Amino acid sequence: MRSLRAIGAAALLGLGAWVAAGGAANAQAPDPLVARADYSNDALWLCRPGLADDKCKVNLDATIVKANGSLRTERFKPARNPKIDCFFVYPTVSLDPGYLSDWEPDAMEFDDVRLQFARFGSVCRTFAPLYRQFTLTALRAASGGPAPQGERPPANIGGYQDVLDAWTWYMANENKGRGVVLIGHSQGAGVLARLIAAEIDGKPAQKQLVSAMILGSALMAPEGADVGGTFKSIPLCRSPSQIGCAISYATFRAGAPPPETSRFGRSREGLRAVCTNPADLAGGSKTVSDAYFLTQGFLNGSGGETPPWTNPPKPIATPFVKVPGLVSTSCESQGEFTWLAMHVNADPSDPRTDEVRGEVQRATGPDLNWGLHLVDVDVAMGDLIRIVKAQSSAYAKKR
Repeated sequence: MRSLRAIGAAALLGLGAWVAAGGAANAQAPDPLVARADYSNDALWLCRPGLADDKCKVNLDATIVKANGSLRTERFKPARNPKIDCFFVYPTVSLDPGYLSDWEPDAMEFDDVRLQFARFGSVCRTFAPLYRQFTLTALRAASGGPAPQGERPPANIGGYQDVLDAWTWYMANENKGRGVVLIGHSQGAGVLARLIAAEIDGKPAQKQLVSAMILGSALMAPEGADVGGTFKSIPLCRSPSQIGCAISYATFRAGAPPPETSRFGRSREGLRAVCTNPADLAGGSKTVSDAYFLTQGFLNGSGGETPPWTNPPKPIATPFVKVPGLVSTSCESQGEFTWLAMHVNADPSDPRTDEVRGEVQRATGPDLNWGLHLVDVDVAMGDLIRIVKAQSSAYAKKR
């Protein structure tokens, strides 16, 4: 591992002009258009061990809603001494007015980390860098929203470059030879897939890859193969104890497969989008998933109202809800599309909800092109945690 740290340190020295001196003691946000940011700056991390205001240290308790309508509270327990790390790149959530977000995070970034990443603190140390992403404002402009303010920044500002700089700093200063799970959703998954292909796949760091979770985005592979597309030597995960592998899927409602105009799950350039079902990596049929849903609301505020979890409604004080047995998942394929189907196992005779939402809502109704993009992570969160726990044990035994 000493040689890997040396590689990381050498790469770090080549990052060019740094924003400010003073290392971790400097917690001031840098210039929004600086070319390269210094990730020794605490202000550029949402989650990292030792942060005074770590956004992964939040209330993650969940209310279990049983089929008979009764409620029970599940208390979150962070890992005391996790043996591996998790590195997260969040999806499109910023409502900043320009094309790119700035260095000042707000509730949108904080809420997403709580929803999609903080729970991994039960199995690993958590690292989530801030990065200047393509904003929700700019994304919504393509669907009729107002145009972003200002000019589009140069291609070398923000996005992938920020995440690369954060990863390089992490490897040189925090990793110290530990195994690492890389997790991304949507825009974050796309950035992360690019980083893994360039910096890990076939490189020395691949030995430390516990797994890669490319969620709500397209990881590609040849028809019938587990490797050889987006990643040349990182296969798909086919069991919870397999390490050095990848998990990827995009979620659609069962009975509502991707339409021809969908942006997810589509084959391209002779490769198919892959689907690995976290509830059953071996690829079986419909399997009950271990979902964690927000009690109220959806990712980035795009999903409208949340239906009551029971009828009649009962007050729920925790930020998360679990509904054991209500949701199942399976990988499906049709034509040029491959996707993760979410089945709602509704029972109209019991008091629990029969409706689980997750579509992007427009003025005209749900946008089926996006499928259940807003709950890609929610629908499998417990399964993903279970997999990382098993992978952590397998990695420790191998090392």
